[in-house]
Formats: sequence, structure tokens, C-alpha cells
Amino acid sequence: MNKKPIRILRIIARLNVGGPAIQAICLSKKLSNRDFQTLLVCGPVGHGEGDMSYLAQGDGVQPLLIAELCRELSPIKDLKSFFKLRRIIMRYKPHIIHTHTAKAGTLGRLAAMSTRWSTSSRKRIKLVHTFHGHVFNGYFSPKKTSVFLMIERTLARITDTIVAISDSQKKELSEQYRIALADRIRKVELGFNLTPFLDCRQHIGKLRRKIGVDKKTVLIGIIGRLVPIKNHRLFLESVRILIDGNPALKLKFLIVGDGELKESLKKSCLAMGINSHVVFLGWIKDVSEVYADLNILALTSINEGTPVSIIEGMASSVPVVATDAGGVKDLLGKTIADHNRLKVCEKGLLCPQNDPGQFAVALEYQLKSGEQEKGERVAAAQDFVVRRYSDERLVRDIEALYLELLGSAD
Repeated sequence: MNKKPIRILRIIARLNVGGPAIQAICLSKKLSNRDFQTLLVCGPVGHGEGDMSYLAQGDGVQPLLIAELCRELSPIKDLKSFFKLRRIIMRYKPHIIHTHTAKAGTLGRLAAMSTRWSTSSRKRIKLVHTFHGHVFNGYFSPKKTSVFLMIERTLARITDTIVAISDSQKKELSEQYRIALADRIRKVELGFNLTPFLDCRQHIGKLRRKIGVDKKTVLIGIIGRLVPIKNHRLFLESVRILIDGNPALKLKFLIVGDGELKESLKKSCLAMGINSHVVFLGWIKDVSEVYADLNILALTSINEGTPVSIIEGMASSVPVVATDAGGVKDLLGKTIADHNRLKVCEKGLLCPQNDPGQFAVALEYQLKSGEQEKGERVAAAQDFVVRRYSDERLVRDIEALYLELLGSAD
């Protein structure tokens, strides 16, 4: 006998470049090849953001678009999105609703609750929400943050499983922000198709030819949205310090991405006198071509879940220098040595937040490290992400979670 598929309604605010979109598309595709049927619902990508809809199309995933579902707070649009989500739930009749990102998590779970109240005879829909990051640090004023915390704590009470993507995030959610007790939070790490990054060396030289630099030029890159939480200003300040302290080095700094701060950051480069050293590349579809020529990957974020760029960089054998934000330390591993406030970890260099001087020290340390030391960190990093962050492992973990929720696990 053929079993009826388990219907999953997956809701995400938008398919912009980043981990949440990659996960939502991956799970929609790969679980549909098993005993699941998935409907992916999302809003439009905002102005200046990289759009990953091409990834969904390439994987045969056709998202259902709600035009009013947007990142910004908008009472009218949010109310319209709520009622549209409610109608979708009533029509699709999912067994599980899985939401990703804060806005989708709020509207999706409220819409699900409203259908519970109006259709009490129907078997209760199971609710899952994934915190890819959170908005409790670095986004809003203390007053607004307290409101969002209250909302998330309330929503947690109606959610069957909250998913955290790292040990650090689970600890933050349960202990620091008290969203839910630890036993209500399930750690499910991210998962990706890492093959393009493991094979990126076939692209060596493409990026250097594109920007017109030779093999002797050191390329240091930062990849991500140009928004305040990513703290590109710290990156630029550390660039100025590094250049001033090492005038003999041939250095080029690459900013990959786009966003609201692009023009402001360009002006900062001019004001600092570093514009000839910095290249704004915008969004690049095949980012493995960037990693192929990078000498160092930088991350300067104030707040992170598990940064996709670090996982991609590690798979591509690119050394990582990052600030201590969210799940970064879970990726870089235990500390091997301390140099003032710089921590030399098993798989990269970890710096304090909001200290451009220390970040410049870390970049210089990486540049001047011996080949054996650098090679050991890079090899450990690549081995780690291959073992821990494959898309097949992610799919197995989520499949097990869904079956457990429905009481179908063996």
C-alpha cells in the first residue's frame, strides 16, 4: 500500500542570500524526494538584497509568493500576510508547519494557532521554528528588544519544537534570553551541498584576472549583506590599520555583497584613504570562484547564528579570521593559544567584537604565520565541516524530528 505523504508547510520571510534560504530550499527539495510533500511559502526579496530564487528554480522548488510578507514591520502588510497564511493552512492542511526567520515565525505560528481555534476537530498541526540567528542583540533599542523577547517567549509556548543551529545558540536561547527551557530546544546544525567549495580550486585565477591583480597580491575578503549587524565598518577600520602598519605588503580587500550601507561604506573608504585597496564586488552567484582565490576570509559581525560564509570558506580551504559572535566559536573550536585578546583556535582566529585594532592584529598574525601552522588550521577546518555540515546529514536530522513529532518514528 502507498502511504499518503506527510505534508510540510515551510514558511520563510524571503529567499535572500544566506543560510536560512539555502536551508529552506534544500529541505523543500530533498524531503520531497522521500515520504514528504512540501509547500514553500515566502515573501519577495528586498531592494539591494541578493536573490536566491534561482537556487529554488534550479532544484525544481516552486515557492508560493506572498507579496505582503516582508522583513520590515508593517501593520497593514503583516495583517494581510497573516490572513493569506491562514487561508493557505486551511487549504493545504499540513501535518507540520516549519517556520524560518523571525517575521515568518511570528506570522506563521499565529496563523496556525488561529486555525486550531476554528477547527478544533482536526488533528493538531505540529509547529516547528528554527532560529537561524536572532534579533535580541545589535538590531533594536532595549525597549523594542524586550517586546520581541516577550513575543518569542509567548510563541515558544505554542511551538512543539524550537530548533537552534548551534550549541552556543541553544544556550543563549535557553539561559540568556529565556525563550524556552533547554529540553524544548533541539540542536540541528546547518547542512549544505559542499561540493562546489571542495572543488573550488578549479577556478583559481578567475577572480584575480577579473579585478586585475597578480598572484603575489594577498586577497582578504568579507562576504555578506552590507547591513549594520555585519559591522563592515570594523572591517574597513582594521584594513586601514593593517595597511598603515605593513606598507610593503601587496594587499587587496574584497567586499562581496550588497545592501543599504553600500554607498556609506564607499564614502568611508574614501575618507580613510583606502579606496584604492578595497574592491566592492556586489553579489556573485558562484561564490566558490571567490573562495578559490582568497587568502583570508574575514567576518566582523556583531550577531550571528552559524555563519554560512565561514562554513563555505572552511570547505574551500580558506583561513578564517572572525569576531566572537553567536555560533562562530562553535565552528573555530577550542583555543590553542592566547595572544592578548586574540585567540588562536583549532580552525581559525577569534577576535573580540568592536575592536578594529585587534582584528588588524589577527589579520597580520594570519599573514605571518608559518605554512605548517596555517596548513594545520585549514586542514582541520575542512575535515570538520565535511563531517558536520553536509546537506544529507541535515535532511536526516529534520526527517527524524518530523517523524518523532508525528509519533511515526521507529
